[in-house]
Amino acid sequence: MPPIEEAQAIHRQRVTALRAQLVTVPLDHPDLTLEIGCGHGHYMAAYAAAHPAEHCIAIDIIVERLEKCERKAARAGLTNVTWLRAEAADLLEALPRETRFSGRILVLFPDPWPKRKHWKNRLIQAPFLSDLAQLTAPDTPLCFRTDHEGYFAEALEVVSAHPDWIINPAEEWPFERETIFEARANSHQSWIARRA
Repeated sequence: MPPIEEAQAIHRQRVTALRAQLVTVPLDHPDLTLEIGCGHGHYMAAYAAAHPAEHCIAIDIIVERLEKCERKAARAGLTNVTWLRAEAADLLEALPRETRFSGRILVLFPDPWPKRKHWKNRLIQAPFLSDLAQLTAPDTPLCFRTDHEGYFAEALEVVSAHPDWIINPAEEWPFERETIFEARANSHQSWIARRA
């Protein structure tokens, strides 16, 4: 099988597996929140505890991190968070089209792919923002934070130019809880955009 076809087949398998997992997730919840790249779960566990009326979906691609997340949630007795092993693009494709995130969408310290040749792998790009907008209720905030100055500037430029999102420079960060990646950073920058 040629490499492109093999990659497409693997992608389809991942999406199919995710769809099977999503059957048990309350995707019709009126306050559905998403964290993309939850790391070790420090932020999302604290967020879910502080926002019991929301149902939170947190994704990451590293199994060991997600196992830690699940242990944290179990110790805290959290029942309003679902941890999934998924890439963002796979999740957006796997979700039913009627899904609507209306709580918050959180992207904290994503991989900045610092080498220019890898910039195509950065999460915040126009196609991703379009796909995300289709699953997001109007006025829902997309909260982005990074310690990489170049990625911050590029992501801000991309989201500012996107017709589905409106940057709100005066909006305050909704919930503070230091992540492992934030603790390692000398500084960070944030922006919040709302679904138009």
